[in-house]
Amino acid sequence: IVESVGEGVTDLKPGDQVLPVFTGECKECRHCKSEESNLCDLLRINTDRGVMLSDGKSRFSINGQPIFHFIGTSTFSEYTVVHVGCVAKINPEAPLDKVCVLSCGISTGLGATLNVAKPKKGSSVAIFGLGAVGLAAAEGARIAGASRIIGVDLNPKRFEEAKKFGVTEFVNPKDYDKPAQEVIAEMTDGGVDRSVECTGSIMAMVSAFECVHD
Repeated sequence: IVESVGEGVTDLKPGDQVLPVFTGECKECRHCKSEESNLCDLLRINTDRGVMLSDGKSRFSINGQPIFHFIGTSTFSEYTVVHVGCVAKINPEAPLDKVCVLSCGISTGLGATLNVAKPKKGSSVAIFGLGAVGLAAAEGARIAGASRIIGVDLNPKRFEEAKKFGVTEFVNPKDYDKPAQEVIAEMTDGGVDRSVECTGSIMAMVSAFECVHD
């Protein structure tokens, strides 16, 4: 909840409910104005900066010694100071105990699927990794109207939960003596229409690329 705003800040006022965003948006640079990127020239993740952009100084200290900012948000503190581009104003009626999880996991998977992969209605989608990001990606595929959503994960305990997010079929690579992409290609008569990789594993990235039809 915004406690106060600095000079020149017009988008926010005290009392506004916001979510801190570590990939901030200045709204002025070429990336912020593009519909295909939000890698802001000014506020893109910079773990080494540690200070405010306006004066190069920290807003935190203990016993007179400065404490540096962390990825533009410093959310391990009860109060923080951030650049206005590093917060997103949200509906004041949104329950804070629910929206607090709408950060790296939900928005990443949902956004990657709906805004980048853009599966068409009735299409097939493979989701690699069924953690928070993968479940959100599956939800995005479900919202888009995909008819087959194939979840791929090494942990079979995740399969039941994934059904709630639209996953219709499951592949555990451990269950087969051939690569997951070959299994998926056979299941789908040549491969899926879209795949979304949500693990960060290079091997999974290869599988996700190769399981898409020609």
